[in-house]
Amino acid sequence: MRPSGRKTDQMRKVSFERNVSKHAEGSCLVKFGDTHVLCTASLEEKTPPWLRNSGKGWVTAEYGMLPRATGDRMKREAAAGKQGGRTQEIQRLIGRSLRAVVDLEALGEKQITIDCDVIQADGGTRTAAITGGWIALHDCLKWMEARSMIKLDRVLKDHVAAISCGIFASQPVIDLDYLEDSAAETDANFVITGSGGIVEVQGTAEGKPFSREELSHLLDLATAGTAQLVEMQKQAIGG
Repeated sequence: MRPSGRKTDQMRKVSFERNVSKHAEGSCLVKFGDTHVLCTASLEEKTPPWLRNSGKGWVTAEYGMLPRATGDRMKREAAAGKQGGRTQEIQRLIGRSLRAVVDLEALGEKQITIDCDVIQADGGTRTAAITGGWIALHDCLKWMEARSMIKLDRVLKDHVAAISCGIFASQPVIDLDYLEDSAAETDANFVITGSGGIVEVQGTAEGKPFSREELSHLLDLATAGTAQLVEMQKQAIGG
């Protein structure tokens, strides 16, 4: 039995609230159960120096957790003067995941930054950030299309969503919350496109190594879960 009482293939309640930021070109408050992440997309009409005059644009991400996103107050990384390794790894993952479904040449020499700020954490913050970040990115591109800057269907090639899976109490389960994640025998994150392409798999055995059969079971759970998330994204954007 999972601590939440969910079935092994049952995700937490997921919701998307769009246009939550007055100033951002695109924004989404995503909730995976008690994990809440604010995703905003900001447009800059310039590219990083290494892409200047290349004709290509760029999509990148920044990630952070608010001090009381967890049970005890965390110090802001800005106060320490540098980002932690976990933060850097997660924001790079978010950026890679979103770039996987963007035609950077069709975007042109512009940069879109997806800021993912964790308001409340209960496991799966990176997967929520990727899934909600896609909606913020979509709405930013829609904003650009309305101003004749791009053609949305040329720039955004597909949906992308992410979900965590793991082995908890010897059972493969989907969408781990904190209680499960902290005690999981195996913890994995899957990033999958709407057409079923795998962008990234992160998997770690916390104790006993996991088998290929178990990995296949986790992938099956993730494939079904991300397909559900993509359908929710489609509903959220109205098609």
